[in-house]
Amino acid sequence: MSASQIPPATAVPGDDVPTLLVKIFGKDRPGITAGLFETLAAYSVDVVDIEQVVTRGRITLCALVTAPSPGQGSTGSAEGDLRATVHNWAESMNLQAEIISGRGDNRPRGTGRSHVTVLGHPLTAETTAAIAAAITATGGNIDRIFRLAKYPVTAVEFAVSGAETASLRSVLAPEAAQLGVDVAVVAAGLQRRAQRLVVMDVDSTLIQDEVIELFAAHAGCEAEVAEVTAAAMRGELDFEQSLHARVELLGGLDASVVEAVRKEVRLTPGARTLVRTLKRLGYQVGVVSGGFTQVTDALQEELGLDFASANTLEIVDGKLTGRVTGDIVDRAGKARLLRSFAQQAGVPLAQTVAIGDGANDLDMLNTAGLGVAFNAKPVVREAAHTAVNVPFLDTVLYLLGITREEVEAAETHVG
Repeated sequence: MSASQIPPATAVPGDDVPTLLVKIFGKDRPGITAGLFETLAAYSVDVVDIEQVVTRGRITLCALVTAPSPGQGSTGSAEGDLRATVHNWAESMNLQAEIISGRGDNRPRGTGRSHVTVLGHPLTAETTAAIAAAITATGGNIDRIFRLAKYPVTAVEFAVSGAETASLRSVLAPEAAQLGVDVAVVAAGLQRRAQRLVVMDVDSTLIQDEVIELFAAHAGCEAEVAEVTAAAMRGELDFEQSLHARVELLGGLDASVVEAVRKEVRLTPGARTLVRTLKRLGYQVGVVSGGFTQVTDALQEELGLDFASANTLEIVDGKLTGRVTGDIVDRAGKARLLRSFAQQAGVPLAQTVAIGDGANDLDMLNTAGLGVAFNAKPVVREAAHTAVNVPFLDTVLYLLGITREEVEAAETHVG
C-alpha cells in the first residue's frame, strides 16, 4: 500500500472521542489476550493502546479502545452490551474485569524523556520509594517500570517524562549515593539502541589487577609501586611522572616476565560476558590503558576487541630498560583515544560509553555520551555520569537497557 493509499488514522482519537479502558486481572495462561480481543472484535472497536504485564504468574492486561458505535449492542446500548459481554467472558476465564469510560487517548507525556536504571543488591522497598519520590520532586512522571535483571543484581528501569535528563541525574546521583544503590540516567531516544562504541580502562576495570604491580612483584618492589599507583589513581600525583617513577623500578627485569604476568592477569567477573554480549549485539569495544601493550595486546586477541591502546615497556637485549616508548597514555590521552576510536568506528561521541575507575579516566568518562565509574575512587564517582559499585562488570549492560534475557540469549548463541 502506497502512502497515498493509507486511510486516515481512526485509531488515534481526539480528546472528544469516547473511549473505554478495559482492564483484566488474574492468573496468567495462554489465550487471554487473544480471547479479550476476540470478544471486543464483535463490537468493531479500534485499539488505541495496549499494556500487558505478567508478574509471578499474574497478568494485568489493559486495552484502551474506542467506544462502540450506537446500535452495535443486542440490548440497544452498545457500551452496556460490551461491558456485560467482557465481564461474562472474564468470569468464564476465572478473571476479573474493570471497564472505565473516558474520552480520547492517554494524556500527552511531558517533554524531556529519560531512562532511569536502578541497580540494587538487594533492591529494597525503601530505596524504590526514595528514588520514585526524587523523580517526582524534579517534576518527572514515571510512565513505565520494568525489570531488566534479577541476578547478579536486581535491575529495574523507570521510563520518565517531564524532566530534563541532566536535572534528573543531578538529583538522583546524591540520592543514590546516600541509599547505597547505583542509578544511571540516560536520555531516551533511538540513539540509545543505535550501534555504539564502548571503551574501557583495563587495570581494576576490565581486569582485577594493576598490571604494573604484577611486574613489580617480580622485581621485589610491589609495595613501593602500589603506594605510588594508589596516590596517582586518587589524583594526588601527576600520572606521567608517577608512571616513569614506577617503570624505572622495573629496569633489569628479564623479558620473560611478560609472559608470566600475562598468565597472572585475572579478568573482572562479568568481563567476558560484557564483551561477548556487546559484540553479539553489534557494538564495537575497545580498551585504553595507562598499563602496557605487552598485556593489552594479549587481551585484545583473547576477547576479540576492536581497539586497544596502552603504553609500551621498552625492552632491549631481552631486558626491561625501566623506560616506556612512544606517546604516554595518560588522562588526556585516554580522552583523545576515545575520540579517535569513535571516528574510526563511525560512531558519534554521544553514542559512546566509557568505563573506568581512576582519576586518569575522568576526561574519557566526561567525553563519552555515558561515563560509568566502575568501583571507582570517590573523586571519580562524584564526577562521572553514573557509578556502578558491584563487582560484576556485565551489570553495565543494564545501564544500556539490555536485559538479562538478552544477555543469556547472546551467551547461548556464542556458546
